[in-house]
Amino acid sequence: MDDSIKQIDDTLNEAVVKATGWLSSVSKDASKAASNATEKISHLSTDTHNKATETKNNLRNTVSDYKDSAASQASNFVGDAKESAYDASQAANQKVSQLSNNARQQVADIAKGAESELSSLIKNIEPPKPSIPLYSSEYFATCALGGILACGLTHSAVTPLDLVKCRLQVDPTLYKGNFHAWKSILTNEGAGALFTGLGATFIGYSLQGAGKYGFYEYFKYQYSRIVGKDIANNYTSLIYLSASASAEFIADIFLCPWEAIKVKTQTSIPPYASSVLDGYRKLAATGGFYGGLTPLWLRQIPYTMVKFATFEKTVEAIYSYLPRSKEQYSLVAQTGVSFLGGYIAGIFCAIVSHPADVMVSKVNAEREAGETTGAAVSRIYSRIGFGGLWNGLPVRIIMIGTLTGMQWLLYDSFKAYVGLPTTGSAKK
Repeated sequence: MDDSIKQIDDTLNEAVVKATGWLSSVSKDASKAASNATEKISHLSTDTHNKATETKNNLRNTVSDYKDSAASQASNFVGDAKESAYDASQAANQKVSQLSNNARQQVADIAKGAESELSSLIKNIEPPKPSIPLYSSEYFATCALGGILACGLTHSAVTPLDLVKCRLQVDPTLYKGNFHAWKSILTNEGAGALFTGLGATFIGYSLQGAGKYGFYEYFKYQYSRIVGKDIANNYTSLIYLSASASAEFIADIFLCPWEAIKVKTQTSIPPYASSVLDGYRKLAATGGFYGGLTPLWLRQIPYTMVKFATFEKTVEAIYSYLPRSKEQYSLVAQTGVSFLGGYIAGIFCAIVSHPADVMVSKVNAEREAGETTGAAVSRIYSRIGFGGLWNGLPVRIIMIGTLTGMQWLLYDSFKAYVGLPTTGSAKK
C-alpha cells in the first residue's frame, strides 16, 4: 500500500515536473511569440505611418495640382469671357451707332418732308390777298366787319358766364358760385336757360364791335394825322386813349338798347322777355332804350381805353423783347401775340370797369318808373355801398380776360385773312 502511495506520489511529482517544464516551455514559446508579434506590430505601425504620410503627401500634391489646374482654367475662362464681352460690346456699340445714325437721318427726312408738306398746304389754303388801301374807307369798313366778328361771337359764347355774373351782381345771395348757379339753372329752368339773353347779346355786341374797332382805327389814324408824326410817335398812349374813348362813345349808343334788354331778361326770374323781339317791344313801350346809357358810358369808356391802350403797349413790349421784327414772324405767331396781349389787357379792363358794370346791371334791373338815372344810382349805392360794387369780380376777370384775348385773336386773324397787317408793332 505504501509502495502504491509512493508510486502515486512519484508519478504525481513527475507529472508536476513535466507540467512545470511544459508550462515553462509554453511560457518561453509564448514570450517569444509575443516578442515576435510586437516586433511585427512595430514594423506594421511604422509601415502604416509611412504609407499614410506618403498617401497624405500624394493627396496634397494632387489637390495642389487640381487647384493650379482649376485656377489656370478659370483664368483662361475669365480672359476668354472678357474678350468675348468686349467684342460683343464693340459690336453692339457699332450697331447702336448705325441705328442712331439711321434714325437721325429718318427723322431729318420726315421733318423735311413734313415741313415741305406744311409749306405746300399753307400755300394752298392761304387765300389770295386783296389789295385794300390802308386808311381808306374800305379799310375802316373792313375793320368794322372784323369788330362784328370779334365782339358778336365772343360775347355770345360766354352768355352762361355773363348770366351768372349779372344775377350775382343784382342778388349776391342767389348762388354760391358758378357751378352751383349752372346746376340750379339747369334743374329749375332747363338747359336753354343757360343762354338767356343770347339774342340781345349777339345783336348788341355785334353793333358795338363794329363801332368800337372801326372807329378806333379811324380815330387813331385821324388823331395821329392831326397832331403830326413826331408828336404821335412820342405820345402813342395819348393817341390810343383818345381814339378808344371816342370810338366807345359812339359804339355804346349802338349797344345801349340791346344791353338793357339783355340785362332785364337775364336778371329777372322768370325772364323779362321770351325773345329779343319781345324784349324790344316791351322796352319800346316804356321808352327805356337809353335809360342806362350814362352808366354804360361810365363802364365801357374806361374799359375800352384800358383795353386798347394796354393791348397796344403789351404787344409793343412783346415785339421789343423778341429777337426779330414783327414782319419776320408768321401770321400764326403774330395772332398768338395778339391773343396774349388781349388777355393781359382784359384782366386790367375787368378791374377798372367792374364797379360801373355792377351799377349798369342794377340800374337796368331795379330802376323805378319815372326815376332818373342819377337818382337810381344814388339810391342803389346807398344800399349796396362801395363793397357791393365789386360783387362778381372773379367771374368777370375770367370772362373778360378770355373774352378780350379771343376778340383780338379773331380781329387780327380776320385782318390777316383779308391781307391787312395785324394790330400793334414794336416801338419805333
